[in-house]
Amino acid sequence: MLTSSVMLSGCGFKDNSQKYGVKLEIWGVFDDTDAYGSILSDYKKLNPYITEIKYKKLNVDTYKQDLLDALASGKGPDIFLIRNSWVPSFQDKIVAAPATFTDERGFREAFVDVVASDFMDADKKIYGVPLSVDSLGLYYNKDIFNAAGILTPPATWEDFARDAALLTKVDEFGNITQAGAAIGTAYNINRSTDVLSAMMLQAGVPFHTDRSTGIDFKNGEPALEFYTQFANTQSPTYTWNTRQHYSVDAFYEGQTAMMVNYSWQYETLKHKNAKLNIGVAPLPQFAEGTKANYANYWGYVVAKNKEFGPEVTDKTLQDKLRVHEAWEFLRYLTMPNGKAITLYNAITGTAKEFPLATDPAQVYLSQTKKPAARRDLIELARRDLVLGPFAEGNIIAKNWTQANPEAVETIFAEVIDSINRGAATVHGALGVAQNRIGYLIK
Repeated sequence: MLTSSVMLSGCGFKDNSQKYGVKLEIWGVFDDTDAYGSILSDYKKLNPYITEIKYKKLNVDTYKQDLLDALASGKGPDIFLIRNSWVPSFQDKIVAAPATFTDERGFREAFVDVVASDFMDADKKIYGVPLSVDSLGLYYNKDIFNAAGILTPPATWEDFARDAALLTKVDEFGNITQAGAAIGTAYNINRSTDVLSAMMLQAGVPFHTDRSTGIDFKNGEPALEFYTQFANTQSPTYTWNTRQHYSVDAFYEGQTAMMVNYSWQYETLKHKNAKLNIGVAPLPQFAEGTKANYANYWGYVVAKNKEFGPEVTDKTLQDKLRVHEAWEFLRYLTMPNGKAITLYNAITGTAKEFPLATDPAQVYLSQTKKPAARRDLIELARRDLVLGPFAEGNIIAKNWTQANPEAVETIFAEVIDSINRGAATVHGALGVAQNRIGYLIK
């Protein structure tokens, strides 16, 4: 809620003729309120035009629909988090950053490459900004590796396949008692479709999403064949099947030696099994492929419109003030501001510099133990035993435009499953997927 009638004194701006007070509400998932506690209270003291700023955590399972319903009614938040793959579907519901936020060069220099790819449009307008980017890494069970005499985790997929075969144990009835890796199927592997996307990016799939031509899965067949071989009973690298426990469960139970997943799973695994001797390494790459990883993360955006009560007479002005202050806060929260930040009056354009005692982004990342989106903060995390591999992955992380990411995940999962069941060839399954995703795009 926002009211321009609120009069504030002692704000520190030279021009006190135009006063307004803004209340901002932020919606998100995963993070508890205490992740933002000191950040929000410090900013409220810093910015004389913020009368209230609060964060609300929603249920991740219903978040997208709850958000869409609230935005449609005009009762939604001022700032909210969306997945990087949601940007196309939210384009008409969010507003681009003003020139005072930063320019294209500043944006690209501040964040890893995938951020500009996801949140900047063809006209160089910035529509969102993250605190953290997450990419895939390799989890491995050190005790299983040590018992097998394997000293280091695999750096290439070729070495991964070799190690998976060495670490797999099968009983006299053909049942897998120890899986070398949780890989090869769709539905009992967490984020299986993201792993396949990463392999396809490494294999050089161009992922063109032109509306006239649809998707291009050129070069995708070797990646899909490589992924599914691990669930093929006739393959020398057979290590997994649809009867295995869910990948995360199998890993913390000590039933599988390797798993590909995101950084946030580390705390889950430790919570499930505190004694588990976990190693984390960068995502393997194809020896002759393109260095790439797959990004799956959330960014902050600003709602384009919001309904105001009957007490507000100039709704256009109120919305302008709301949007301006929302982006001012996001600049404070996410950008590398150094020792001071310049804040602007939305009406007069008057500017004043305020000293900063801390970097809000660094505070947030320290509290949440997440990998950074900003380049300077990635440098600080590269030597961290847990976050380091994901920080490295963020530098080469990529994404591709998806008109309907949930539908694309379903299509990819069905592609994998059809090959596991022997219902389709690699070529045929990818052809069907290309047609289905092309239809979504068009």
